[in-house]
Amino acid sequence: MKIEYKPIGIVRTPFKELKGIPKQPSKSNGVNGIIEVYPQFQEGLKDLDGFSNIILLCHFHKITEFKLSIVPSEETEVRGLFATRSPRRPNPIGFSVVQLNDIQENKILVSELDILDGTPVLDIKPYFREFDSNKEIKTGWISK
Repeated sequence: MKIEYKPIGIVRTPFKELKGIPKQPSKSNGVNGIIEVYPQFQEGLKDLDGFSNIILLCHFHKITEFKLSIVPSEETEVRGLFATRSPRRPNPIGFSVVQLNDIQENKILVSELDILDGTPVLDIKPYFREFDSNKEIKTGWISK
């Protein structure tokens, strides 16, 4: 089976190389960027401006390898890849919740970015806290 995705846009950020990118959006306070949506998808931005945050699904185009066991940053214990948010994955798909500041034609102005400049965007979704929260959320090894 062949699975193929086509980007709907590209991320513009101050991060020109992988080194120095924040590990999560929550650690990138004050980092602004632009999501340039390709003109043929601009119509799909209608009504998105009413949301404070959006989910970006991106293709991490600079990732060339992965390991199934890793030591997460700021940790010392080896963990299974799928129990981490490491970008080095068999399918290097990134998931970031960023702050939506404005939409100007086909450009979405955002902040709290943790993405490399030039990263292809696969999809954009509104973030609904009330749909995503659960009173009994477990955070696995992170909460220990």
